[in-house]
Amino acid sequence: MGANILIGFLGGLITGISPCILPVLPVIFFSGGLDSARAGSSSSAPGRPPSRWRPYQVITGLVLSFSAFTLLGSLVLGVLGLPQDVFRWTGIAVLAAVGFGLMVPRFEELLEKPFSWIPMRRVDARRGGLGLGLALGAVFVPCAGPVLAAITVSGATGRIGPETIALTLSFALGVSVPLLFFALAGRRLAERLTSFRRRQRGIRITAGVLMIALAAGLALDLPAAVQRLIPDYTAGLQDQLAPSAGSPLNLGGLVTDENRGLDHCTQNATELQDCGPAPAFHDVTAWLGSQPLTLNQLRGKVVLIDFWAYSCINCQRSLPHIIQLNDAYKSAGLEVIGVHTPEYAFEREQRNVEAGIAEHGIDYPVAMDNSYGTWTAYRNRFWPAQYLIDADGNVRHIQQGEGGYQTTEALVRQLLQQAHPGVALPQPVEGKDSAPAPGSTTPETFLGISKQTNYAGSQPYKSGAGSFSYPAAQRPDSFALAGPWTVDSQRIVASAGGSTPSRVRLNYHAHQVQAVLGGTGTLRVQGPDGVKTVTVAGTPRSYVLVDGTSSKAGSLEVTASPGLELYSFTFG
Repeated sequence: MGANILIGFLGGLITGISPCILPVLPVIFFSGGLDSARAGSSSSAPGRPPSRWRPYQVITGLVLSFSAFTLLGSLVLGVLGLPQDVFRWTGIAVLAAVGFGLMVPRFEELLEKPFSWIPMRRVDARRGGLGLGLALGAVFVPCAGPVLAAITVSGATGRIGPETIALTLSFALGVSVPLLFFALAGRRLAERLTSFRRRQRGIRITAGVLMIALAAGLALDLPAAVQRLIPDYTAGLQDQLAPSAGSPLNLGGLVTDENRGLDHCTQNATELQDCGPAPAFHDVTAWLGSQPLTLNQLRGKVVLIDFWAYSCINCQRSLPHIIQLNDAYKSAGLEVIGVHTPEYAFEREQRNVEAGIAEHGIDYPVAMDNSYGTWTAYRNRFWPAQYLIDADGNVRHIQQGEGGYQTTEALVRQLLQQAHPGVALPQPVEGKDSAPAPGSTTPETFLGISKQTNYAGSQPYKSGAGSFSYPAAQRPDSFALAGPWTVDSQRIVASAGGSTPSRVRLNYHAHQVQAVLGGTGTLRVQGPDGVKTVTVAGTPRSYVLVDGTSSKAGSLEVTASPGLELYSFTFG
């Protein structure tokens, strides 16, 4: 348990200085000086220093509510039959009300009336530091890093033991250290301003505006967009805390009692392994093609879980093999379950996933994993990834990424024969492994700034509208932009009004090039096969731009009509 406490505290400390904390930081900073501003706003009372305990009250409230909501929120709301986000919306409403009260004293008095029976009746923003912290903790719950994956899963499934409680509290205490620093800094600033009575009213108004802005931003999910635009400069530190570091498999997240055995699986295994009980399906938003399923219902069957996303080219290349296995061995006792975990925001829409299922000819059940609950439970980090589970509910093989098709089929056959001795199996359906060898093609190239790779342009690649030009020389396996483009977290959008059209030049090494495109318009492709025009309309999906017979180095240029959306280039 001591190691978990240390990991939790360090994880919280890192989270407290990460981009995740930025949305609540201004409110934390100003929370320390509100006593002073209130006291000095009266014409008869001089300003006085803010309460020395107020910053500690705010942070204590945040730690308590954060820990309670994270561990018990899902269970309590499930028992009461309430929506899972009710605590968050309550916290947002409290923040907005407190902010308005800071700006309008008469409204502040109305907030106090329900608490008039309490001896210390001022529970508002200026003296109710604990209450403000409780509200902040409620809206801070979604702001979780890798350490909280284990805590969230434990809370959602009711597996709350001493280790989980210790991990949660140590994480919350770690977060509180940098937050307390900012709260104390805000109090210190307020102490310096108490003699300037004209500024005291300004402190209250500024704090009120910030709280209302935070509440509005949380309601519109703007902090998440801001966090995507800011590189996570703490990601490397967070990854070093994961107990799976050095594991034979490149697994993500923290170890829980539910997924501890997954560490026993190794890379490129050709024989069955004992990887522990399979984790349950968590936080599935919808089941497509089936009623909700549980692994307990599937006992007695061999189960193959395939993590995928419908616009992912790697997943598209592996899907024919998964579908082929399902068709060949379903009657012999194989159950294939697709877990669709979105890589892009548009992949969260059920209608888009249903269209992808139809396009790829999938006829087995698919679970929509929009909140990454099942992804986290299986400690997955790859699109695609397959987990092979025996008839007793134990994971026996993990395949990360493309490939391993012959091995997977051989192990499926072995498990079916163990579960159903004497079962008649068809001839093997897998031929030579067709997956590209690692490093043999250009890596997948994302165009949004949140995951941008391989950019070779001379202008800064940042969010917003801009005009670009090609560099004089461009390295292999890279792209550059020319003309007007609008860049955001997940895509680039061709703009109108430039002196030149919106173009992308791509240097690559592959036999096939695909692009994930959205919006409505045309894409003119000039490549090794000549010139062709791709018409784009409807849901974002993959389009083939180049389809050669052998892998080789090449270059192409695409010209996009205004409004066309480009998400990524993928290679095969």
